[in-house]
Amino acid sequence: MAERGEDFNDVLDDWFIESLKTYKDLHVYQLEHPTQVIEWTSGKTVCVAGYSSSKNEILELQLPLKLFADENKGLCAERDFKVVHGGFTDGPVRCLRHVPGTRCVVTNDGLTSDLQVWTVGGDDSDVIRRTGSVAGRKRRRTDSEGGSRIAARCSTQVLHGAQSDDIQLTHLTSGQILYTPEITSSDPLSSLQFVSDDVFLAGCCNGNIYLTDTRTSASPQLSPAPASPGESVLWWTDAAAGVSSGSVVRLSSSGRAVISDLRNLGAAVSQAQLSVQSRRCNPDDVTVSWAPALPGCIAVSGFSGVVQIYNTSVWGVELQEVQPLFGHRGHAVSSLPEEGDVFITSHAWHPERPRTLLSAASDGSVHVWDWVDQSASDR
Repeated sequence: MAERGEDFNDVLDDWFIESLKTYKDLHVYQLEHPTQVIEWTSGKTVCVAGYSSSKNEILELQLPLKLFADENKGLCAERDFKVVHGGFTDGPVRCLRHVPGTRCVVTNDGLTSDLQVWTVGGDDSDVIRRTGSVAGRKRRRTDSEGGSRIAARCSTQVLHGAQSDDIQLTHLTSGQILYTPEITSSDPLSSLQFVSDDVFLAGCCNGNIYLTDTRTSASPQLSPAPASPGESVLWWTDAAAGVSSGSVVRLSSSGRAVISDLRNLGAAVSQAQLSVQSRRCNPDDVTVSWAPALPGCIAVSGFSGVVQIYNTSVWGVELQEVQPLFGHRGHAVSSLPEEGDVFITSHAWHPERPRTLLSAASDGSVHVWDWVDQSASDR
């Protein structure tokens, strides 16, 4: 047992020395219980929440101010995460979205299609309190199906649904249903997101994508899943913002990533076989996301205890194996041996800082990190 402890310390020491060269910033925080949600509420604050079956905390954390000090970082006294607002939920939080322009967040427990509405602070209060709810259209969910996905575009409207045939755009205050797309299939959703003020994308767990314009009565545009002969896989989807120039990535549970253009979702612009540990996954396990300020880059997590960054701009049309541009191993390396395998539960890019991400793991750890572009430093 002592020898295992020594090996663990050696690995941790080696990684720490390596991190001095590979990270511009690295800060860690430990939650009492792990989270599956990381949602920006401002450029310096995020919301997290537990997902255990019992009572859970919902917190707004301020990132270490040292992270944002452009000069004289060593003189910045604030080097830790700080809880600025907090509250409790009666059930798990499987999905959480901040409503832009407000101090509201909307959550779903993964058990029903209903949403919970929360006010984050206000009136000099440090409490996150539940202030309303939004009814969904469907029955209770099962663990394997996952819960409702949520997208928010302005201060009064949220898009939500658990399956392709129960998507609705709802007025947050009145509960009025403003729009429902005409989709007859009932495919479980892996993602919902607006790609412009009026156009949204619904990604299904089977790889199908529906692109919908809320200004028209036309049926949503269906893009079938990429062909996967002999495979039974789950798919996760993310779209870069902007219909005119946006790209869509579809990632399968076997590690295959396919890039398409929003204007022609049926054609693959490029694809790659990622260097991930393929495992049996549920819809909530894996996250794939485009970098908002680093063109062509995606982050992938959920297959292991590592967050991987890939540069899709160098991929070709033919399927080839590719290696990540960078891998954040901090969660896996720093976890204690007796805790077993640690998996990434969520990650999120900073909305403005190109190489800054937050990541959370199954051991309750939360990291914020800014990695060094070694290719640029070598030139």
